[in-house]
Amino acid sequence: MNIGVLGGTFDPIHIGHLVVAEEARTKLGFEEVLFVPAGQPWLKLDRDITLAVHRVEMVRRAIAGNPHFRLCTLEVERPGPSYTVDTLTMLRKQLGPEASLFFILGRDSLTDLPLWKEPQKLAQLCRLVVAPRLGSIDLKPLQTAIPGLLDKVIQFDMPVIGISSAEIRQRIAEGLPIRYLVPAEVEEYIREQGIYGASAG
Repeated sequence: MNIGVLGGTFDPIHIGHLVVAEEARTKLGFEEVLFVPAGQPWLKLDRDITLAVHRVEMVRRAIAGNPHFRLCTLEVERPGPSYTVDTLTMLRKQLGPEASLFFILGRDSLTDLPLWKEPQKLAQLCRLVVAPRLGSIDLKPLQTAIPGLLDKVIQFDMPVIGISSAEIRQRIAEGLPIRYLVPAEVEEYIREQGIYGASAG
């Protein structure tokens, strides 16, 4: 059983996340894709993160219409910084040896992998599914930093969606529309809760 894992801060989740997950699922034949909102992202300790309860609810609403997408709250339920290697270790124990894990990430995140906690162990726990980003990145230094890593990397083609959560937060703060950048259910929730400076109600 092949399981895709898409981790992220999801602050907020947007159309780009959903497109990546669906493209990876259909092209690589995943039974399902787990969306894993980060609890306390260790790479983002220097900035304020929206409360986990809101980020989890936005993910829940965003994926509700796809029977192949599932919310996984392991990281938000675990205290302390969120490390992908710990999450994958827990998923491996939960899902058993019959499950093959495929961690979905962008090429830009892949280049940061040597900075992550125990990158060699992480590569042993899963295959790395790399979605394209704008621009090209030289992956050769990764092979030097983490020998054998590129043998675990699967790259796939898909439309590049040039949307970022940071851009969406900025647009909301400036009173600009985010329609079609996030699912309608997510936009509604942001407005209801007054997140990112949105007008509540």
